Amino acid sequence: MLVAFATGMEAQQRDSARAEPGTPRRDSAVVREALRPPLSPRRAFLYSLVAPGSAQSILGRPTAAAVFVLAEAVTITMIRESSANLREAERFEGDSIVISTVNPQTGQPQIIRGPPRYPEGLVRARRAQVEDWIAALVLNHLFSGADAFVAAHLWDVPAQLSIRAAPGRTTVRAQLRW
Repeated sequence: MLVAFATGMEAQQRDSARAEPGTPRRDSAVVREALRPPLSPRRAFLYSLVAPGSAQSILGRPTAAAVFVLAEAVTITMIRESSANLREAERFEGDSIVISTVNPQTGQPQIIRGPPRYPEGLVRARRAQVEDWIAALVLNHLFSGADAFVAAHLWDVPAQLSIRAAPGRTTVRAQLRW
């Protein structure tokens, strides 16, 4: 007859290679979800194309968002100012400066028409200025969208960039951790 004695749990050794219950594996859906950006790259592009800086703020890049919003405000303000100047130049384009003098020989009043206040070249220059500010506004929207698209793709890559200035040289260092 064989008699076996039961030993306690203290005799067992724990398997260190086995994952604990409830611990997600690296390829599990939980880890994949944690690494996903809050916006897809396509959606980030569209958000920032419509409202510059919006996707940057959602992606946790407040400085970039502030730069794009500031550029938007400046270009809209300058479009308004340039448009007002253009309207004034167009309104007074045909006007000229009237100079009233007295003819020294006859003593009669004499009216002389001076050069136009807003010549055609100035009106064209003001129109070009408005078009340039509109182009700057469109470029701000495109750059903001492109920046958001790239930021969404690189959302989970931790990077540090430092710039150091020393006498006679400047050093730029980028550090990526994988």
